[in-house]
Amino acid sequence: MKRALVLLVSLAALAAAAFAVLQATKPAPYVRLVYPLRYEHIVQAHARNYRLDPALLAAVIYQESRFRPRAESPSGAIGLMQLLPATAQGIAVRTGGTRFRVDDLYDPELNVRYGSWYLRHLLDKYGEERMALAAYNAGQANVDRWRREGGGIRFTETRHYVDQVLENRGLYARAYAAKLG
Repeated sequence: MKRALVLLVSLAALAAAAFAVLQATKPAPYVRLVYPLRYEHIVQAHARNYRLDPALLAAVIYQESRFRPRAESPSGAIGLMQLLPATAQGIAVRTGGTRFRVDDLYDPELNVRYGSWYLRHLLDKYGEERMALAAYNAGQANVDRWRREGGGIRFTETRHYVDQVLENRGLYARAYAAKLG
């Protein structure tokens, strides 16, 4: 009994060490397991159409919804790219849509199209990824105020969001180079 317990504890320690190594090195097979890529044709098409890095687009989708098209946030954001209905309606109007419905945001194709347009808009407006991603997370009004006041990203949650998206972009670029390249 004592020998079995020692063996069990040793195996648990070995498994924990292996998991720690995987976390630290994040080899491509591990990344593909933990960071899925779904809707890759939609991601590729809209990344190309809106001049976005497909790995960045995939990283935003992962951070926002973990690639779940029916994801909903407590603030009312919907779908893969977690768009607020009012934001999406404005995008629909700006891109020639005439019959926007909130249910459209559950459609991966439309959600990623609107989210890609919005991300491109923010990149063009702010001229740098960190502030564009901060605006995607915290809103343009907050980022505009931070810039007027001469500061950086003021919300801890938003700084973490930006750091995570950028880290995940590197993971997606490496693990899915053939699909996103």
